[in-house]
Amino acid sequence: MVVRASRESSGPEVRTVAGVIRGCWEAGAGVFRGVSFADAPVGPLRFGAPRPVSGWDGVRTAVEFGPPPPQSRVLGGSSDGGGEDWLTVNVWTPEPGATAGLPVMVWIPGGGYAMGDAGLPEYDAGCLARGGVVVVTLNYRLGVEGFAWIDGAPANRGLLDQVAALEWVRDNIRGFGGDPEQVTVFGQSAGGGSVAALLAVPRAAGLFRRAIAQSVPGTFFSPELAADIAEAFAAELGMRPAVSDLSKVPPDRLPAVGDAVFAGMGRRRERWGQITHRPIPFAPVVDGDVLPATPWEALAGGAARDVALVVGHTRDEHRLFSLIDGVLGAVTPERTETALRLLAPGPDGARRYREAFGDAADEELYELVNGDWLFRMPSLHLAEAQIDGGGRAHLYELTWSAPGVGGGLGACHGLDVPLVFGNLSSGQPAMLIGDPPPPEAEELSARIRQAWTAFAVQGDPGWPAYDAGRRLTQVFGTPSTVTAYPEEASRLLWQGHTFAALPLLAR
Repeated sequence: MVVRASRESSGPEVRTVAGVIRGCWEAGAGVFRGVSFADAPVGPLRFGAPRPVSGWDGVRTAVEFGPPPPQSRVLGGSSDGGGEDWLTVNVWTPEPGATAGLPVMVWIPGGGYAMGDAGLPEYDAGCLARGGVVVVTLNYRLGVEGFAWIDGAPANRGLLDQVAALEWVRDNIRGFGGDPEQVTVFGQSAGGGSVAALLAVPRAAGLFRRAIAQSVPGTFFSPELAADIAEAFAAELGMRPAVSDLSKVPPDRLPAVGDAVFAGMGRRRERWGQITHRPIPFAPVVDGDVLPATPWEALAGGAARDVALVVGHTRDEHRLFSLIDGVLGAVTPERTETALRLLAPGPDGARRYREAFGDAADEELYELVNGDWLFRMPSLHLAEAQIDGGGRAHLYELTWSAPGVGGGLGACHGLDVPLVFGNLSSGQPAMLIGDPPPPEAEELSARIRQAWTAFAVQGDPGWPAYDAGRRLTQVFGTPSTVTAYPEEASRLLWQGHTFAALPLLAR
């Protein structure tokens, strides 16, 4: 219910289940920031499943983003913004009011399950909402708070937070102009992995009818691996990985524990295997309860056959990480051989990669096997699993080589974020676009936003569904085209591979 929505008023007011909130008007849209969807997960609620937000009297102002959850600073995560009310949503709506019935898009930020902040400028959804949809962005618990395997706590608390946010959308979005029966969940990187996970989470069933998974990481942990990593976290504090111990540690101190384990993962290669190569200390856990199976297994079994899916990746997924690691343009044959040995599928994967890409230099092979293992092939296999389970999937690849950062990163990981939101000159990812944004970036962004919103509105992004015969794929480039999946050599190398829950190799 809209209490007051006049554009001449001080701000639109909406009555939620918990109470009335007042937002603001920006460029003709109603914007509500920092709206709690669950009680703060601190004190007796620490490490527990999210609890619906307590009600209030009067009118709460909702014009500022909520504080980011405690998170890693290794790659520049958001600093503590003050306060413990991390579980909040933000809403952009072109037409507040219970009669509008607009499609809803719910964004899950990425960041390796260790970083993420829906309040970052790259996630401002004003441009996207002007396409005729209500957009919701959310925060969820990260790192040890959200994903560590802790005795006495439910697994996958970060995923449970996402489910709780979707339940909030179901119960409240009509007053913001949204249709709770027309919800699309979308996200990139760890956000894309979260979307994939939610397709397999029984508690999320029925909370959304469409999904867009951008650059899905293939890393899901077994309980044994997750428990061993949690022991390493706790050991940094001289504690056990249990609620009774870790609840004594202030939340803002725990990210440093995760960062310490991150820094030393290379020493645990014999135990933790592939995740030590591209250090990944956090991921959803296939725990048998919250997440009964990996997304690929669940979708192949028909778990999401009634959910329409768009999934895809960028062409040069790993190049940004090579830049961050300081090896861009300086990959040695030894580094390439190590990556091929650890990541290529099958006992002779390294040889098969070299044969399949016979003209590739070491750096290209390094980029290919890293990108294929972490993002490209998990995304492709998610589409294949969806159609194997009787559902529908539309596949895409982003191939536009952006001119920012000297133009050497190609179509790298994260480039899709500013293009999807239309924020080509604000937020950190905008540096990939270049300043000023070239006309082709404006055109490509408009094309992608139109495809995403069309999918949210009618379930059709504008290109044919993927199938095992033609393998038609939307290639977003300049120009864009629909063609057979472009990465055929990689597809053949990985076609017999299963993205299973990663095991603990040794104790």
